[in-house]
Amino acid sequence: MANASGLFSPSIPTLRMKIQPSIGVSRSGSCSNKVVLRRILCGSANEKHASGVASSESRVPKVIGKGCKLIGCGSAIPTLQVSNDDLSKIVDTNDEWIAARTGIRNRRVLSGKDSLTGLAVEAARKALEMAQVDPEDLDLVLMCTSTPEDLFGSAPQIQKALGCKNNPLAYDITAACSGFVLGLVSAACHIRGGGFNNVLIVGADSLSRYVDWTDRGTCILFGDAAGAVVMQACEAEEDGLFAFDLHSDGDGQRHLNASVNENETDHALGTNGSVRDFPPRQSSYSCIQMNGKEVFRFAVRCVPQSIESSLERAGLTASSIDWLLLHQANQRIIDAVATRLEVPQERVLSNLANYGNTSAASIPLALDEAVRGGKVKSGHMIATAGFGAGLTWGSAIIRWG
Repeated sequence: MANASGLFSPSIPTLRMKIQPSIGVSRSGSCSNKVVLRRILCGSANEKHASGVASSESRVPKVIGKGCKLIGCGSAIPTLQVSNDDLSKIVDTNDEWIAARTGIRNRRVLSGKDSLTGLAVEAARKALEMAQVDPEDLDLVLMCTSTPEDLFGSAPQIQKALGCKNNPLAYDITAACSGFVLGLVSAACHIRGGGFNNVLIVGADSLSRYVDWTDRGTCILFGDAAGAVVMQACEAEEDGLFAFDLHSDGDGQRHLNASVNENETDHALGTNGSVRDFPPRQSSYSCIQMNGKEVFRFAVRCVPQSIESSLERAGLTASSIDWLLLHQANQRIIDAVATRLEVPQERVLSNLANYGNTSAASIPLALDEAVRGGKVKSGHMIATAGFGAGLTWGSAIIRWG
């Protein structure tokens, strides 16, 4: 298992410091108008984390004076809506059965002229408009997706469509339903350690393309969407990413995956002295394979632990959080995590019923709806967490605006 974490510390940093675990950001100084120094620490030591697994990392401090904040959001969904009643016409299920087990009533699915890149660009433009940032002022575009429309990545196509003429860096992050949280942390690291000023983070997925629509265990869960946020450099005392906690466990891959399938075609090669099994067979990805019970157990165990870890590093408690915003996978998971953290339902953001599990898009999609709907306001504190295939999971404590 690999993990990383971010934290703030009220103590004055020194160059001769005790080695501590994980990747992190720590704050020093008082709560005054003076610039607060931060150290980005990448490091290594052994520690038993909440999940009970030891980590091994090393730290190299770098003192900087930049913070980062979220200043704009946007989202986009496909035109086609598929209801539970629609699904009942193709698989043995019904609205009551699906809603009781997942909380999902509808989902959006790519069709016709819709494309994932098109949705990502639409969400990005809305986020840039809210943030009042010109595309030419972007320093970085991060596309968090596991379903790109180009094997080599979709982020450069978003950059192109937005009209970023100064050729900012653009690349994809593949971490399934944890992708957006990893995107937030990656953006913060580019700003704090790389001198970037404006970063666009897009979460977009079209898992409907990898669903077996004859399998009622998975086809009822997933939908397509895109969401985006703009993160901007700011003075250190205005910093809006307070702490984070990131993990992966490759042993859990067997519970949730969409692995490469080789086409079962006969080869005529190998009979005239040519190399056997060459050229390679063309490959494609299988439909999503999921052990729902194991994924549920993993989520309700690891996600609360991660959020508690982030809160502790930020010096906060769950009661000080305005909103709990989880990856929208299953309402029972959302409810279980909220109960574990003692967060009342009125402070939990959820739009799962309308869109299903949209993977990396689910957090920014729900955030955008909450911001534009007037729920999330500038200055609100949010505990957010993503979790899914890999297995990967992670959390972050952020402030909106």
